[in-house]
Amino acid sequence: MMTNGVVHANLFGIKDWVTPYKIAVLVLLNEMGRTGEGAVSLVERRKLNQLLLPLLQGPDITLSKLYKLIEESCPQLANSVQIRIKLMAEGELKDMEQFFDDLSDSFSGTEPEVHKTSVVGLFLRHMILAYSKLSFSQVFKLYTALQQYFQNGEKKTVEDADMDREDGEKQMEKEELDVSVREEEVSCSGPLSQKQAEFFLSQQAALLKNDETKALTPASLQKELNNLLKFNPDFAEAHYLSYLNNLRVQDVFSSTHSLLHYFDRLILTGAEGKSNGEEGYGRSLRYAALNLAALHCRFGHYQQAELALQEAIRIAQESNDHVCLQHCLSWLYVLGQKRADSYVLLEHSVKKAVHFGLPYLASLGIQSLVQQRAFAGKTANKLMDALKDSDLLHWKHSLSELIDISIAQKTAIWRLYGRSTMALQQAQMLLSMNSLESLNAGVQQNNTESFAVALCHLAELHAEQGCFAAAGEVLKHLKDRFPPNSQHAQLWMLCDQKIQFDRAMNDGKFHLADSLVTGITALNGIEGVYRKAVVLQAQNQMTEAHKLLQKLLTYCQKLKNTEMVISVLLSVAELYWRSSSPTIAMPVLLEALALSKEYRLQYLASETVLNLAYAQLILGIPEQALTLLHMAIEPILADGAVLDKGRAMFLVSKCQVASAASYDPVKKAEALEAAIQNLNEAKNYFAQVDCRERIRDVAYFQARLYHALGKTQERNHCAMIFRQLHQELPAHGVPLINHL
Repeated sequence: MMTNGVVHANLFGIKDWVTPYKIAVLVLLNEMGRTGEGAVSLVERRKLNQLLLPLLQGPDITLSKLYKLIEESCPQLANSVQIRIKLMAEGELKDMEQFFDDLSDSFSGTEPEVHKTSVVGLFLRHMILAYSKLSFSQVFKLYTALQQYFQNGEKKTVEDADMDREDGEKQMEKEELDVSVREEEVSCSGPLSQKQAEFFLSQQAALLKNDETKALTPASLQKELNNLLKFNPDFAEAHYLSYLNNLRVQDVFSSTHSLLHYFDRLILTGAEGKSNGEEGYGRSLRYAALNLAALHCRFGHYQQAELALQEAIRIAQESNDHVCLQHCLSWLYVLGQKRADSYVLLEHSVKKAVHFGLPYLASLGIQSLVQQRAFAGKTANKLMDALKDSDLLHWKHSLSELIDISIAQKTAIWRLYGRSTMALQQAQMLLSMNSLESLNAGVQQNNTESFAVALCHLAELHAEQGCFAAAGEVLKHLKDRFPPNSQHAQLWMLCDQKIQFDRAMNDGKFHLADSLVTGITALNGIEGVYRKAVVLQAQNQMTEAHKLLQKLLTYCQKLKNTEMVISVLLSVAELYWRSSSPTIAMPVLLEALALSKEYRLQYLASETVLNLAYAQLILGIPEQALTLLHMAIEPILADGAVLDKGRAMFLVSKCQVASAASYDPVKKAEALEAAIQNLNEAKNYFAQVDCRERIRDVAYFQARLYHALGKTQERNHCAMIFRQLHQELPAHGVPLINHL
């Protein structure tokens, strides 16, 4: 049988066959043996030896590309190979026959050029054996394919030379020609041998797991897999790689189809049944059901996932497979983690995993338990102790992937508790560990989900501190490392949209912020609805904002999303006092404070106290408001965002001014001077995040204070700043003094 210049008799029985490309590689090996040690330098020979392994293991390439690779290592040898192939292709069939007859001489003599058991020796023997099994008609077709291979290579070389002489005006024509040549190369490529296919599949699978950017694009990889399956439809590993590839683009139909085909072919070929009898057949069935459950769970099809999981549990129980049952138990927790008693299932899963010696599952269980306890409001020291025990398992069993996940988990927990400094430290620790590990023979790659999570946290932390240029650099690095078609790209997409939204809101560009809500909603529905309500509130559409916030509050309470519940309550309270109803806002704020204290969300608690102090200021009790502020301001100044620091200092100034109303003139003047100093600090904070609307409010308030102190020049300066900003930013009908 002959297909596209590839001669092969039986795709299922033969492991290797002769192709024109492999003849070119044989010529290279023959020339390396004939060339004396003095003709090729030691450096060139070392480069050639490094080149040989990818040439022997990799797929077939064009002749022109082969020439370039050899020329980069040894130009002299590249010329000899080119002449030798030309003589063979332009000669007669007997020249190719003679070449294969002479190959056997490489193993002759007391000191042969090639050892029979070496990598090169095995390749030569396979080629000689495959060639000797060909019939005359197959040999003739192989020689015809060699001539065509040579002519295509010569044509490509001439075209490249012509393109080098062309000027820049014809650059587009060159690119179009390159594309057409590449398409021709793909269309002329035949089936891979078994070794080439296994090497290709293992390489792409490893890249998909560790470094997706270096793998083929989804379309290119699927095209190669379809070509591979066309010649060998029962190649189970190719179906599994197709399943992984379809997961990258979130194609539920194709990924399910490929997964089922993988297990069907696994049973059909008897790969497991040969070694394990009927046990191998049952093992494939139960793990097929388990993988199908995981697939449905990933796409949110929880009912189908539960049915598939029940099937896996039934088969595993019949076979008494404790390892499979342990995996099923872990997925049962994932499917039922919203239930109140799910932690019992998780604790049982961890104990069983330790009992059966499954450290990977045990560690994942511990980390899931820590995450659940964090959302339940457990203290940070207990959570970190549990993660420490998990880290001991990682280091003991060299589970480097889980070490990264553990550090990313610590970063997220510290951010949840409002400790930005600790979160920053953990994120930088993860990045440092990855950069060190990547030098160690590629053991650990930097393109995992934990790395993406850490970088997103870094970008958000820098944006909160007003370092937008640094955040932009981090996001640029994320976009380069995780392209839009990669499976973790949604992490940085959401992070980027949120940072742009916050900047637009700070700058008073509410129309731009509103346009970003659609993108945020597509990536995270709850976050998108919340930000839509924030935009409506900023645009003074209070009724619409209130309706949206009430619906979101009910939904988040049902999901037990405490962090979002508190954020919504704070927005509802702000809506009430902006509507001149501070008394209605007080119970809402107290509810938010109780939740944040119960779940130990320190930063949200400080922000709630800040809002309570403002409500008390509006109600006319500034002394109590100032006392509350002294309780909340320290965590905000230590770990808070720059915008919140500015809001806190601005509120302190307002409370100082309101409290000084009953002071004697000397003491009142001192209080006003102190308030002006705090206003200057608040203005610096607002300037860092380019929040011109709040800078305008500060300038207005400073002008009033300078006027009260009789400082005309300073008053006029602040009034001028206010006027400039007020012309650029309309007030939208909100009283400037009453805006927190």
